Amino acid sequence: MSDISLPPEVLDYTVDLLHDEPGTLKECCLVSQSWVPHTRNHLFAKVEFRSAAALNSWKETFPDSANSPAHHARTLIIHCPDFVVASDAEEGGWIRAFSGVANLGVYDKRWYSKTQVVSLAPFRRFSPTLKSLLIFPITLPCPELFDLIRSSPLLEDLFLRCEDKSSGNDDGPHGPQTAVHSTIPLLTGTLNLDIIGGMGNTARQLLDLPGGL
Repeated sequence: MSDISLPPEVLDYTVDLLHDEPGTLKECCLVSQSWVPHTRNHLFAKVEFRSAAALNSWKETFPDSANSPAHHARTLIIHCPDFVVASDAEEGGWIRAFSGVANLGVYDKRWYSKTQVVSLAPFRRFSPTLKSLLIFPITLPCPELFDLIRSSPLLEDLFLRCEDKSSGNDDGPHGPQTAVHSTIPLLTGTLNLDIIGGMGNTARQLLDLPGGL
């Protein structure tokens, strides 16, 4: 008996109907190699790293970041930024494999017991499609925070709950002098600022930028 294959549009439609059933989607991957690409669009639409163990598991499963399913991710949630950033530094740009991310959430539950400043520099321009950015709670230098925001030209929604650890004294209405330019994206969605610690300076600069918000 000759093989009978489904038309691609029928296959895609069927897989789309199963978008919220990960168990069934995994079984679909075993049916045929041709089923894998579209199935991965749903299986890896949201990637979440809750711990260093989860990050290591991903890297062991997909040792070649360039050929990993990271590019299928539309939402990336990180609960262990220290480990992710360290991994990116070791492998020279590992984070950029997530080039299709539209929603980025960075959390650090240990923030209240830490004095170390977490750098999010690797996330600058890592995804040209980024539209939503949530940082909660984390410690960042003000210049790095603005660089991160300015590097996302499509940014629509911004949620910040972080403490500005910029060095220096209060030199004026914006606190420590920081070079902030008006090239920040024009946000069209939601701006949610939870002002704590030294975050007031950051909030004022966001709201006072000419041609900004």
